[in-house]
Amino acid sequence: MAKRKGLIKVLVDSSSGRILGAAVPGIEGDEVAHSLLQPMAAGTSYEQMMQTVHIHPTVSELIPTVLAGLKPLE
Repeated sequence: MAKRKGLIKVLVDSSSGRILGAAVPGIEGDEVAHSLLQPMAAGTSYEQMMQTVHIHPTVSELIPTVLAGLKPLE
């Protein structure tokens, strides 16, 4: 898609590792949001989502990179 800018924010419970929500505005944000719905509904941890291999080329393949960069809220 040749896009270099975007925003993906994911909120994770620090004790359980469960994905609580996400904000994905922009091009193909719906694809990323849908990819996050499954682990949210299943109650799996963000660590399990990081280990998932996403198809290429999609915006969803950025999810493991985003999750690897999680930081505590200040």
